[in-house]
Amino acid sequence: MSSLRIAVLDSGVNPLHPHVGRLAAGVCVTAEGKGEDTLDHLGYGTAVAALIHALAPDATIVPVRIFDKDLSTTLPSLVRALEWCAANSIQIINLSLGTTDESHREPFEKAVAHIAASGAVLVAPYAMAEKLLLPGTLPGVIGVVVDTACGDACTVKQMSSKVVFGAQPYPREIPDASRELNLNGVSFSVARVSAYFARIWPSRRAAERWEERLLVQPGRSKCQNAAP
Repeated sequence: MSSLRIAVLDSGVNPLHPHVGRLAAGVCVTAEGKGEDTLDHLGYGTAVAALIHALAPDATIVPVRIFDKDLSTTLPSLVRALEWCAANSIQIINLSLGTTDESHREPFEKAVAHIAASGAVLVAPYAMAEKLLLPGTLPGVIGVVVDTACGDACTVKQMSSKVVFGAQPYPREIPDASRELNLNGVSFSVARVSAYFARIWPSRRAAERWEERLLVQPGRSKCQNAAP
């Protein structure tokens, strides 16, 4: 797994944080263009990267900063970031956001096709607060939902015509502090599933669709070990 690269599309990463490791040079993507500054000023991307590193320590994390002063971005910036990943030897793209705006469907479909053609996979929220999200609901995207009942495992189940993963919505634990004092949300569910795929990536057969391997009977679910 040492050559496997996970792009974390978020607020960047703080390379000096003690929970972060195996970082590679990334990119900052804004409405104005691309840059090299991937330093995290919000802390969210660092927390996501730290969780992925804890669960898949042999993977290389590539920060792709799409957030600046708040946790929002534009469609052109996001699509440009996804295209950058497809062109820069990324195997797993960890995306912490989604949208309900149906006008974004076609641009996302084109980006997802380029990602698939590059041999990479995109992991993104399938739904949040029962609202379906793009691009996580698209075919070929690994959709993720919050599942607080699954412990250290991921749940896998059929939802409509798509296989969807569930995982805990918590980052790394804060010593001697309750989870209620820490960050939480579907972003960390996505990070847990990205780490899971990083660990099983070497067993993937060429041109195999993940859905074909993980498909279960409608209405049923099964658990995959999400922790190393």
